[in-house]
Amino acid sequence: MKDIFELLKSYYGYDSFRPMQEEVIRYVMSGRDALVLMPTGGGKSLCYQIPALAMDGTAVVVSPLISLMKDQVDALRSNGIEAEALNSGNDELANFAIKTKCERGKLKLLYISPERLITELPWLQQSVQVSLFAIDEAHCISQWGHDFRMEYTQLGVLHDSFPNVLILALTATADKLTKNDIVKQLRLKDPKIFVSSFDRPNLSLDVRRGYSAREKLHTILDVIARHAGESGIIYCLSRKTTEQVAEDLRMQGITAEAYHAGMTTMERNRVQEQFINGNIDVVCATIAFGMGIDKSDVRFVIHYNMPKSIESFYQEIGRGGRDGLPTETMLFYNLQDIITLRSFAEQSGQRDMNEEKLKRMQEYAEAQVCRRRILLNYFGEPRDCDCGNCDVCRNPPKHFDGTQLVQMALSAVLRTHENIGFSVTIDILRARPSAEVVKHGYDKIKTYGVGHAISYRDWNDYLLQMLQMGYIEIAYNENKHIKVTPLGRDVVFGRKKVELAVITREDYRVKRKQRKENNFTAATANEDGLLFQRLRMLRKQIADENKWPAYVVLSDRSLHDIAAKKPTSVDSFGRCFGVGEHKKETLGRRFVNEVKRYMIEKGIRPAPAPKPHDLPFPDAGEPTL
Repeated sequence: MKDIFELLKSYYGYDSFRPMQEEVIRYVMSGRDALVLMPTGGGKSLCYQIPALAMDGTAVVVSPLISLMKDQVDALRSNGIEAEALNSGNDELANFAIKTKCERGKLKLLYISPERLITELPWLQQSVQVSLFAIDEAHCISQWGHDFRMEYTQLGVLHDSFPNVLILALTATADKLTKNDIVKQLRLKDPKIFVSSFDRPNLSLDVRRGYSAREKLHTILDVIARHAGESGIIYCLSRKTTEQVAEDLRMQGITAEAYHAGMTTMERNRVQEQFINGNIDVVCATIAFGMGIDKSDVRFVIHYNMPKSIESFYQEIGRGGRDGLPTETMLFYNLQDIITLRSFAEQSGQRDMNEEKLKRMQEYAEAQVCRRRILLNYFGEPRDCDCGNCDVCRNPPKHFDGTQLVQMALSAVLRTHENIGFSVTIDILRARPSAEVVKHGYDKIKTYGVGHAISYRDWNDYLLQMLQMGYIEIAYNENKHIKVTPLGRDVVFGRKKVELAVITREDYRVKRKQRKENNFTAATANEDGLLFQRLRMLRKQIADENKWPAYVVLSDRSLHDIAAKKPTSVDSFGRCFGVGEHKKETLGRRFVNEVKRYMIEKGIRPAPAPKPHDLPFPDAGEPTL
């Protein structure tokens, strides 16, 4: 077998493995089954690609989406690795050619859908030397997984047909129940379960509570301004919202498109292709979007609404920053999100479990302690220190004695016999004579108008805090009316004090103006930043020529390294991050020429060549100096 570090460097241009990759790879190459849990962007694909290169035969990779297969195959072939995808997206002549290459041992990796794999099992048994089976997105096989797919359930027959071929199952998110179900459904033989760290320190975490649609748009525009010309995803709860947000962004001159299950397959494929190829900066999508995205340069992920579970949330934010570079994530949520998701959970086939998952998601969104610690604790990885890269760590909340405010609100609820929801409660407190208030005589109660000096937005925020702290609860089966809990009654009758978090608001106009000025200063002061943009343009040109996504040519991290090192020879280009032998030979001259042109234009002198006595030992065949 070939040395795995040699393969890593020569094909991928990396000097070292990420955490746990080497351990998994060596275990897999010993021929034993395994289940690997790594967060999105943690490097799962190398765990089967390196063994596939090192072992005799062809690795068969089960993947759920044609678009995901295409991305993986493009990336492998750009690194000089023979790989193909056998699926319905090809015509039968193309599939016949792929099968012929496979039979002749010309392919190291064959990607295939689960349903196609079942029909091709007899052919694989008779004609192909299979080195291993890799089951990607393995949580799809479990009824407890968040994206269960019936076609995955047939994969349990693999060990019947190939008793001596190892199976490697991989997934980004799986709780204990799902892990056990994956092992059972795939009939893995005494597998070792690898659980990598779920910590993605390059992802910042930010939660914004109670924002209006207008405030959300201002905030989103500010995020986009920080990432001009870069890619981002905005997840929305409904199809209508994806279309509205995309339209609002287009009105601001941003290239944005909607993506949801109500669109035709052709429309969805077009949007996804345009996004992957860098022709669309922002996709506004429902959760129907994402599994097939292997795009490494997504620089921000925004949740316009609260997700249904921490698993879904973590997988979705994990689609950002897969190249390890800093990436911004932001979550908006309000009471209506909680009500809508609670309704979905009640109507689902697994009501209790989904309600519990939603509760944990709500606890995360409303928490006032380090958010990364909450996430890592959820995935069984407790930490004893704060991350410093979430909104709570950066701006610890200040508190004040909010007992009187809570008493005002709870008194209003009790005086209406707990028959009102959030909006009517606020109308009473602010003395707004709405139709509902006047109809029921709520404008005559003692509490009417006691909170008139506090804005609607602030009252909404304070009520959410009361809900979080357990002073009130929502009766979803009683038209979402507010009920005062025993803890809340203690506050009303003066038996308990309450600390509320101070609400902070942003001045969007000032902030956006400052951001624009700061960007201009950085762009003019940083010559390497200008070279980086030149390299991005060259990368896009090469990608278009090959019909590849830009990140398949070279990652942003590679371009930053090239911009910093300014290589002026193909050999020095080959020493940049993520540049393997194949890319060195096929791309080196064009990137080096671009660097040289830039340096000439800017009057930058190249670093002097090393003197003979500074050179390392000569290569074999060279004369000794």
